[in-house]
Amino acid sequence: MQAMPKVLILDRSKSVRNTLRERLEFEGFSTETVEDPSAASVLCGKIPFDVILSDTGCEIPATGVPFIVLSSEASIASAVEAVRNGAQDYLTKPIDMNRLLQSIRRTIDRAEGASEAAPAGPAPVVRRSRRARTAEACAIIGSSPAIGRVRALIDKVAPCEARVLVTGENGTGKELVAHWLHAKSARAAAPFVEVNCAAIPSELIESELFGHEKGAFTSAVKQRRGKFEQADGGTLFMDEIGDMSLSAQAKVLRALQEHKISRVGSDRDIEVDVRVIAATNKDLREEIRRGNFREDLYHRIGVVVIRVPALRDRASDIPQLVEHFLHAIAAEYGAPEKTIDNKALRLLEEMPWTGNIRELRNVVERLVILGGERISAEDIREYCC
Repeated sequence: MQAMPKVLILDRSKSVRNTLRERLEFEGFSTETVEDPSAASVLCGKIPFDVILSDTGCEIPATGVPFIVLSSEASIASAVEAVRNGAQDYLTKPIDMNRLLQSIRRTIDRAEGASEAAPAGPAPVVRRSRRARTAEACAIIGSSPAIGRVRALIDKVAPCEARVLVTGENGTGKELVAHWLHAKSARAAAPFVEVNCAAIPSELIESELFGHEKGAFTSAVKQRRGKFEQADGGTLFMDEIGDMSLSAQAKVLRALQEHKISRVGSDRDIEVDVRVIAATNKDLREEIRRGNFREDLYHRIGVVVIRVPALRDRASDIPQLVEHFLHAIAAEYGAPEKTIDNKALRLLEEMPWTGNIRELRNVVERLVILGGERISAEDIREYCC
């Protein structure tokens, strides 16, 4: 599993900071929030952030981290000034979250591309790109009966071609289950392609999934292959499929039934050989009852359903997960690995973990940064409660 992209939110408004943090962590980012540039500068010295989101009223610290300006002022002059000062993008409040997510990902990809294209030879030590950091082992950590059942299901289902629906709360590790289903299948050497159905605007989801022809719509300046074509011969992981529009659901159903897709703006069918693994945090049967999800699509994608348990239902795995994260974060930062005492572990086991494993990892990272050399119960109370 690659390290989560790290975003620093610098804004004077607590409500803005909390709203952005909640949404970005839901999308799989690791976040920290501050309200003034001096605190931002201190944090940037400790954490290798990928991008900073900054309110226009805050002076950006000279850290070398790419930044995006979030402004209450919809002014061309202000936007031009921000870009001249080094901003990667300029977005106006209230923030369009889909546009913000696209901007963050584009900024990170641009920075990684620049890092990979840098000339070889001696150079000053610089901030590492996310891909260059040590990745965490792609393993399902834990020995509880609940997670054991998930492993057993993966072993049984992965070798066959059955479509799988992975369910569970946000942050439980549904994507990791999908990766293992692919890795243990006969398609392991073929592409594993991911698409987050909740992060793409409804008007763009069909183009994202099926591709488009040049001129199909205003911004279609060239032909584009969609996710189904990219995954041909391999696995397509459709995350948060419960957030897909009904019109897109109908086209996905056709693709699954006929093994054919057609690009937006084309009437030509393209045959595709794709195993679909879908995931959702929603109760799809309830969504069907409300008219938000097609029952026929549900039966197509849910040949086998794997329910990933919430962290509170496998609390006995927390010590193993904590040890894993302590090791991974130390490797990521290039720092000595910290230890944790038993009282601190017991406190962590008793916490509610509404954000599940994603929240636990963020907490461990916070403790590594702020806690003592041996993380104690006092550190837990001070920084996590």
